[in-house]
Amino acid sequence: MGLARRGLGYSRAALGEGAHATVPLVLDADSARLSARGIDQHHIREVDEALLLDDAPGLAGFAARLNVPLLQADALHAHALGLPVDGEHATLFAARAADAAHNLDEVALANSKRHGEPLSSGRRVVLQPQACVNPRTRLFRGARRSRRRRAGGSIPRVAGRLRRVSLIAAGAVAVGVGACQLFLPERFAVNAPLRQLLLGRGIAPPSVETVGQRLRVPQGFGVGRYAEGIPGARFLRFTPTGDLLVSAPREGKIVLLERDTHGSGRAEGARTLIAGLNRPHGMDLHDGWLYIAETDAIGRVRFDPATRETSGAFERIVTGLPAGGNHWTRTLRFGPDGKLYVSVGSSCNVCLEQDPRRAAMLRFEPDGSNMEIFASGLRNSVGFDWQPATGDLYATDNGRDLLGDDFPPCELNLVVKGGFYGWPYANGDRVPDPDFGAGHEAEIARSRPPVHGFRPHNAPLGMTFVRGENAPSELKGAALVALHGSWNRTKKDGYKVVSLHWGADGAITERDFLTGFLKDEDVIGRPVDVAEGPDGAFYVSDDYAGSVYRVAFGQAPQASPPASAPASLPANPLAALPASEIAQESARGEALFERYGCAGCHVPEAAEKGVVAKPLLGLAKRYSLPSLEAFLAAPTPPMPLFPLSESERHALAIHLLATRP
Repeated sequence: MGLARRGLGYSRAALGEGAHATVPLVLDADSARLSARGIDQHHIREVDEALLLDDAPGLAGFAARLNVPLLQADALHAHALGLPVDGEHATLFAARAADAAHNLDEVALANSKRHGEPLSSGRRVVLQPQACVNPRTRLFRGARRSRRRRAGGSIPRVAGRLRRVSLIAAGAVAVGVGACQLFLPERFAVNAPLRQLLLGRGIAPPSVETVGQRLRVPQGFGVGRYAEGIPGARFLRFTPTGDLLVSAPREGKIVLLERDTHGSGRAEGARTLIAGLNRPHGMDLHDGWLYIAETDAIGRVRFDPATRETSGAFERIVTGLPAGGNHWTRTLRFGPDGKLYVSVGSSCNVCLEQDPRRAAMLRFEPDGSNMEIFASGLRNSVGFDWQPATGDLYATDNGRDLLGDDFPPCELNLVVKGGFYGWPYANGDRVPDPDFGAGHEAEIARSRPPVHGFRPHNAPLGMTFVRGENAPSELKGAALVALHGSWNRTKKDGYKVVSLHWGADGAITERDFLTGFLKDEDVIGRPVDVAEGPDGAFYVSDDYAGSVYRVAFGQAPQASPPASAPASLPANPLAALPASEIAQESARGEALFERYGCAGCHVPEAAEKGVVAKPLLGLAKRYSLPSLEAFLAAPTPPMPLFPLSESERHALAIHLLATRP
């Protein structure tokens, strides 16, 4: 590996035979984090056959995004056995570091007891950047403990090399994931979009052409991009005036998408409404307040939909919610009873929770008082809604992992006060869990089975009942559910939006509604939430491409315009400028167009081989001069942001409107 030459004090011989293929990593977070978890930093440093990384919370977060077979502990160090996480089962401390939970909604953390390894005080925590690990047959073995202690017990800091090591580890894991599909048992399969799985990043939004070629909706509907450039876009909520609020947990903010008043099918603007939040997710509007669920709190702020402005301070009315863990998102909605409902997912794949608020639906008064556990045994009910015709509360729920491709099903539950829904003792229709079912027959017997089963590992998230009067007859009374898509299957599944239909006998049937995000194992999007707009269209968020899609039936009516609707665009957006100014500024703009190589993307004859150019046509029909200047100041990906001054943006906008009207 050449580690000694990098000043890390290691050679291939020191790492043992086969070190060229497997370099163990012990992720050494900062001292405060170790101390908080009861881990003695000195004892961790005694392991001299592992590459120790001081002050490496970033790499710890990277490690935690990987599935357990990729980061299998040979056994836990004695000082890690007392970790107060995952109930009775201690997990790797590195996987519990900051930012450990990822928006893959079913991330299992390494747990040696869970996979048949005895907890031994004679070994230590080792994370391996090696993908193919079979903890049952012990194909994996941690690096052997050296018989010699390192003199001084200290290793030089290598924080400056952290990024390099992260990339090496990511590359090793990426190569190994494919091999895992051949050698690992089915239950340990890891198959998800690697860019998101390994690096926590998404992709550029699919082009208009790709959307047209890939995405499919029922006959009579059309689908298009409504907005892009919202990294990690998650939950949606419409305001009374037709603007769309989008939560971006990783960015710590709520984004406001301005309503489409011109019938273009596109948001007319986007801006940050509120920032500086702790992983905001679910939102709702109630009595002049915008309520926001953070990972550890519920807050609210005054919001005026007409002015699109908040006022006053953001007030946290509930604090101390159990934070982090595998399922860190919190969803909130106001029910027909005027009370605030909040879902809190489990901290783990499967375990005995110490906090009863985990894996539960909570209910509060609007001011955050009188908390009660409304329902329990709900592993991760990210989405929920009330059926308009009956007032019944339905919630999606993600089934547990590591039991194979085809079990257990994900669930739709009819949630009632005091109901217990089986987790962690049962899966699906009261099937005892192999880890926690024994001895809990009474709890399983009293649990409420799901009313509908989604395909295993499809990860149903947001849901909404169709309420619009102008909705197609086949959708009236139905619910739309976003399936985020699998990661723990040998072949990907889900990655779509489905509709649920209630029959006269109460039976529920499932139909595809928006598909094409997954094709031949290639993923271009991961649906998260669905919202019905005042225009009768349906809006779908995608946290993989950072986008919002609009699905409309026929010529769906647009949202009602505001009291003073903006004037339509003039036929010639440059009509007010003198001809001499247009000529002068257009010449400057043409020089900028050439300087930044714009022709390579927008002029077919100038595009490089293999690049599909996107001609700029009809700009005057879509932009005024100020709006085009604003776009150039914050362009939609994949267009890069060029370092243009205000006067340069003005000149380039004039050139584009003059030459490509």
